[in-house]
Amino acid sequence: MKHRKKSVQESFAKVEPIADAAAEIFYGKLFQYDHSLQPLFKGDMTEQGKKLMSTLKIAVKSLDDLDALVPVLENLAIKHIEYGVKIDDYTPVGNALINTLAEGLGDDFSPECKAAWVEV
Repeated sequence: MKHRKKSVQESFAKVEPIADAAAEIFYGKLFQYDHSLQPLFKGDMTEQGKKLMSTLKIAVKSLDDLDALVPVLENLAIKHIEYGVKIDDYTPVGNALINTLAEGLGDDFSPECKAAWVEV
């Protein structure tokens, strides 16, 4: 598990310089996979993208401190329930994330890296 966390952290460090583009790719893919999710996003999508990347950054950096990460994720889950997000909505979210990483990282998104993201 330690190797997987490191792989996620190292690969995310490569995404950070292209965070705005990665967020745009993510939401494009998300709405492509499930257009019914688009009405859940009522605000400025550039700002939404910044929130997404900030949340991912916190989550990835906190993989070594799960006691700190769990309450953050619990609060995020509560907010998303209030927004109307359902459990089934996370399948296209996960797919959009993995495919965004694949597109953004190119050859650096190896099968091992993908497995690390899926597991972690």
